[in-house]
Amino acid sequence: MTTFAELGVDQDIVESLASKGIVDAFPIQEQTIPLALPGQDLIGQAKTGTGKTFGFGIPVVQRLGQNPEPGVKALIVVPTRELAVQVYEDLDLLTSNRATSVVAIYGGKAYEGQIDQLKAGAQIVVGTPGRLIDLAGQRLLDLSNATEVVLDEADKMLDLGFLADIEKIFQKVAQVRHTQLFSATMPGPIVALARRFMSNPIHIRATDPDEGLTQANIKHVIYRAHSLDKDEIIARVLQAEGAGKTVIFTRTKRAAQRLVDELGDRGFNVGGVHGDMGQEQRERSMAAFKAGKVLVLVATDVAARGIDVDDITHVINHTIPDDDKTYLHRAGRTGRAGKTGIAITFVDWDDLHKWALINRALEFGQPEPTETYSSSPHLYTDLDIPAGTKGRLTTAPKAERHERRSQGGSAQNRSAQAGSDQGDRTPRRRRRGSGEGGDAPASADQSAERPEGAGTHDGEGKEHHDGKPAAARRRRRRRRSSGSTAQGA
Repeated sequence: MTTFAELGVDQDIVESLASKGIVDAFPIQEQTIPLALPGQDLIGQAKTGTGKTFGFGIPVVQRLGQNPEPGVKALIVVPTRELAVQVYEDLDLLTSNRATSVVAIYGGKAYEGQIDQLKAGAQIVVGTPGRLIDLAGQRLLDLSNATEVVLDEADKMLDLGFLADIEKIFQKVAQVRHTQLFSATMPGPIVALARRFMSNPIHIRATDPDEGLTQANIKHVIYRAHSLDKDEIIARVLQAEGAGKTVIFTRTKRAAQRLVDELGDRGFNVGGVHGDMGQEQRERSMAAFKAGKVLVLVATDVAARGIDVDDITHVINHTIPDDDKTYLHRAGRTGRAGKTGIAITFVDWDDLHKWALINRALEFGQPEPTETYSSSPHLYTDLDIPAGTKGRLTTAPKAERHERRSQGGSAQNRSAQAGSDQGDRTPRRRRRGSGEGGDAPASADQSAERPEGAGTHDGEGKEHHDGKPAAARRRRRRRRSSGSTAQGA
């Protein structure tokens, strides 16, 4: 292994890395840093989780110098908010012993804080294309002096339709610049992009000769499972020997939230990251997962490239990804920084054709996934699950679990529960026409039991929700009124 000091990295950066126990460089870092430090344009390609961020981040920070002038001098463009936060944290570590300031610019958060940091003179900007173009269009972000430009996860930007935005950004940065492009996969459009915006780039592929298309330190387990049994299987997998932090990927945000609720009900410490959550919620959930306060994270693909946590032991594909590239990025959340991991994929009967394509592309040699249920003996032996493990940790009585569910139910359910708490009253049979002015008035006991304002829609209360008498009683009053008028005539 080669140390960062041996690669010509400045001592203050070496010390910053050493403070986190990072001393030796990964292959992609070892190959790219010596070329990037003098200013060579680079295309860096390596499997996810192999240290690409430091591969481009160290040259950027070092080339800016110890005390760069205020104003944006370096721009790192990333496809997702989660990845923006992750790259920002890594660059913040690299600059911890320098006067250089880093700011993260991305959507879902208020403009004011980001604008204040830009006005304070931040030299390095990490951002997503949409927010970058937005602030540049408002003349709040000046990129004309950005001589260090990095595109991270460039293939994902193409998938998300950011190509036009990338072109706009390149029109705003300095014409004479040092450009780096990093990604795990390198499709044709990325190569074309590099030719347009880079100057004689060198393409670096950091691969292990002993590896196939997938990382050798990740065990891949493929099961054909019934959708109604997946939750039970997952709950048992989470209790396997050596299971630590686990990421579960779902296809939709609704499925993600449903699984968060289900696993939480089963007693697991679980959080979620998906599109229906606010940005603050997503960041809190991610921070709790990184800190170990939450051990299970349920996510959609929006987070697949922003989860850079070294100690993830398991990745579970609750639903099979659409293609082999997405599979690699999901599975790559485990087995990072040279550690081992397990990637488990559930294939529905309707998705066997997707698995056939992934199996062929990644050369798994497993055209037929093993049919698996929560009671299958091979599930326990494959994943080191202790015998007798069941899919529920909680010992809460059923009544308590029902109460928890009712708190998240409709307003009518919560109102009924509140009424029960106030007096533990016995439910009454609904009676048509009871109450003031009715043909069959309620008994004295019933009147005493009825809470004020209750039963406003079923005829038992005095008033409607709008404060006016119920429609049936208004009609009866009009009839009595018209009858008495006729008699008086």
